[in-house]
Amino acid sequence: MYHSLKESLESWKGESERTQQVLDALTDASLAQSIAAGHRTLGRIAWHIVTTIPEMMTYTGLKLENLLNPDKPVPAAAAEIAEAYRALSAALVDQVSGTWNDRSLDIEDDLYGQKWPRRITLMVLIQHQIHHRGQMTVLMRQAGLKVPSIYGPSLEAWQEHGMNAPEV
Repeated sequence: MYHSLKESLESWKGESERTQQVLDALTDASLAQSIAAGHRTLGRIAWHIVTTIPEMMTYTGLKLENLLNPDKPVPAAAAEIAEAYRALSAALVDQVSGTWNDRSLDIEDDLYGQKWPRRITLMVLIQHQIHHRGQMTVLMRQAGLKVPSIYGPSLEAWQEHGMNAPEV
């Protein structure tokens, strides 16, 4: 849990950079990849990460919805998804740092039928993207994409450095 606004924004910035790496690695063709018929596609999961930022943070009084039409279907262009995330992530940091302070983290908002302190809302937003980012890396492998290194080297990163990946 976050104890200060600075701490929460630092966490967001680090995790959003990692998410941006994953989104930037997508291709238009990869967006249709799914684990099996009837499951979310890679594009749908990526777009879900993007659209959750304004959807969730609107409950806290932030005005991010003007950056994204919530009814817009999943874009066919991977670059459009990546750019939408980039813009929303930056806007989130700007609005939170410009309007909130440490005491704001204790304000409770109604989210999904519950009262959530804003520090929890920020934590859940971060954990939400981490969860879906993990799903995306599996689908990226199935789509033949290079998976970026997130918390340590990916298989491709080991190979790029002329090393063998650790045995599984």
